[in-house]
Amino acid sequence: MTLREEADKIIKEAITKVLPDEAVKQALKNRKPVKGKLYLVAVGKAAWQMANAAANILNGQIEKGIVITKYGHIQGDIPGIECFEAGHPVPDTNTFAATQKVIELTEGLQADDQVLFLLSGGGSALFEKPLISTEELSDITKQLLACGADIVEMNTIRKRLSAVKGGKFAGLCEPAAIFAIVLSDIVGDPLDMIASGPAYADSSTASDAIAIVEKYHLKLSEKARTLLEMKTPKAVTNVETRITGSVRNLCLAAKEACEKLGYESMILTDALQCEAKEAGAFLAAIAKTHQNTDKSLAFIAGGETIVHVTGKGLGGRNQELALAAAEELATCKNTAIFSVGSDGTDGPTDAAGGYCDENTKEKLQQAGLDVYEVLKENDAYHALQKTGGLIITGATGTNVNDVAVVLIRRRFL
Repeated sequence: MTLREEADKIIKEAITKVLPDEAVKQALKNRKPVKGKLYLVAVGKAAWQMANAAANILNGQIEKGIVITKYGHIQGDIPGIECFEAGHPVPDTNTFAATQKVIELTEGLQADDQVLFLLSGGGSALFEKPLISTEELSDITKQLLACGADIVEMNTIRKRLSAVKGGKFAGLCEPAAIFAIVLSDIVGDPLDMIASGPAYADSSTASDAIAIVEKYHLKLSEKARTLLEMKTPKAVTNVETRITGSVRNLCLAAKEACEKLGYESMILTDALQCEAKEAGAFLAAIAKTHQNTDKSLAFIAGGETIVHVTGKGLGGRNQELALAAAEELATCKNTAIFSVGSDGTDGPTDAAGGYCDENTKEKLQQAGLDVYEVLKENDAYHALQKTGGLIITGATGTNVNDVAVVLIRRRFL
């Protein structure tokens, strides 16, 4: 196999290991039966996969269910469950209409009923009833994405502008109980931040929200500023939660896949949080340091990087991370760096991530492109498209954050 073929094999095996089917099955073993009716609400990029697994396991016990996921992520009908696709990373009219369906489902809940709440990353955009105009919500979301705010900062703002985030959905379900199964896409698994914590007490404060506005010079209406200063639920008593997967599982799966291919492997971190370009340069530096090895080595880093948008190009954080390594990789031998989003989407593109090796810089030069200028324009997608460096998996059915891998190959099969 070529290095690229090995990279694709590692990606496929790692993502397969973190698909939610088995995780949902294990979590449901801890669920206690209820006297009343069972309803299902699944929200996020992995919502269809989680709901389909739950429906198969529960076999007709679900009274009614609703799935809200990203466009292109529904893989078929689920008996008795309505499935909706909506906007991500910016909410749209389908988001609001589907969320309203969920709110209507909660209106007749009784104390003996239970809501099976299946939550995965992406829920912040996909599950929303805004307390401000939809136009302003879209604008604030775009501002947060462009300024380089991390996911915790974004969700601290978004939960205060919503009727369902920050523990408010749990309140809507009362007096019924909620059994929540969560697929984590945030480093450290903070339940109040995953999908902006619809069924979990909010740990952030109004002061935190105001500080974020000032840090990034966000433009908000007076109504939005007033909402940021209001208190959010600090106690939720009707929810039982199970976390079923995280980026740690993804890193372990990638490590195992690397070792199957003969690489001595090390997980550097499962809490990577920095600029995508900085992460790419750092991983390239690690690759350079170990060029004298006589063994095949793999270094793995999981987490979620950020991108400060300065140009008008197309790309995502994983593509940008990989491309940022291209300059230094040009001096290496039989070495590659790739980074991929476990959900199969990276930024507003059809790619899951990017791949670069020691030949990428030369290919870019032949196409008349300079790595620095491409990164400045945030146009990693088109650059990697020219070098064959786009990683395209399609929607995977899971979402446990990103993984980046350095491969240094010193054996020839």
